Amino acid sequence: MTFEHLTSDFYGYQNLLTDREKNALTELREYLDAEVRPIVNGCWERAEFPHQVIKPLAKLGMYSYSWPETAPFTNSAVFRGFVALELSRVDASVATFAGVQNGLVAGSISACGSAEQRAEWLPKIASGDVVGAFGLTEPLSGSDAARGLQTTARRDGDTWVLNGAKRWIGNGTFSDITIIWARDVADEQVKGFIVPTDTEGYTATKIEGKISLRTVQNADIVLENVVVPETLRLQEANSFKDTAKVLRLTRAEVSWSAVGNAVGAYDAAVAYSKTRMQFGKPIGGHQMVQDLLVKSLGNITASLGMVVRVSQMLDEGTQRDEHSALAKTYTTSRMRESVAWCRELFGGNGIVLEYDVARHFADAEAIYSYEGTQEMNTLIVGRSITGQAAFI
Repeated sequence: MTFEHLTSDFYGYQNLLTDREKNALTELREYLDAEVRPIVNGCWERAEFPHQVIKPLAKLGMYSYSWPETAPFTNSAVFRGFVALELSRVDASVATFAGVQNGLVAGSISACGSAEQRAEWLPKIASGDVVGAFGLTEPLSGSDAARGLQTTARRDGDTWVLNGAKRWIGNGTFSDITIIWARDVADEQVKGFIVPTDTEGYTATKIEGKISLRTVQNADIVLENVVVPETLRLQEANSFKDTAKVLRLTRAEVSWSAVGNAVGAYDAAVAYSKTRMQFGKPIGGHQMVQDLLVKSLGNITASLGMVVRVSQMLDEGTQRDEHSALAKTYTTSRMRESVAWCRELFGGNGIVLEYDVARHFADAEAIYSYEGTQEMNTLIVGRSITGQAAFI
């Protein structure tokens, strides 16, 4: 098996990976190029999720690498970042599915579940036998979830009764379980619950009309007197600080996905610049086209340096909220610039799906906003710089 470096990895950060990690990345790349890339534009246009990819991605370790209970081999956070990059390079929607399944759902159980809950649920999630969703955002509570969460949980003997609503829940229309975060009416603290989606009183409705990440099946969820046993309460989730542990783990991975989405647009632009003829030669031979490519590569290279270091800090145990927040705010901004430049290079063809840049251009808008908006991540870093909180 021969490992090929991405041409967009201009400074060779992939050389930090072990041979085993490179082999696993090659297997993923080969599967994505052969089985996923040919179908993603059609799925995006129809706003349909390709369920046939769930099990093959599980076999490739996409939902198991992060957790000691399920990891097929010892691996680094940098490797896991490159996995997110490879997924997003081909399709940000499939990357989002894997990120929810692995990072948010398995991450919630790994960070906040008991040993028994981890042993029961993580293998099922890793195998793809159970598909999960993550229910934190609400119709009236997004960035202010720490204070503004309105979904309630009331203890009733050995059960909990949940009431409320959630919005923008990825995988929400077809998940088997959803991690629901709710405020305990007794102590006003946020707690987490593993909620089977066939529970009476639980309903999920697909959000229609999206212009970004159309393949992701986002749902509005309503909880009406949903009864959950105490055994499905995440035993180590006792306040929003515990919820934040999960978000801290996933925010850096979203930064990697932002880089991957930019790389996907850049790869398409480079290929097009070599084949599109204008004024008697390939457009790649024109100065202004090279300028667009060089600026995009500069953004990608700077962003890669940042996310690689943040992932190394995660392995070292030194990463803090402000480190992942700076990565999220910087890489998504540079992604937004880069996909626009790459789309520009295509001229009118850049708005047509078949040229494989329009989807990256549109999907950038969702990546820019989810897992912490630009403004919230800026304020997290600003608080670290100045020692002053400026959230309100």
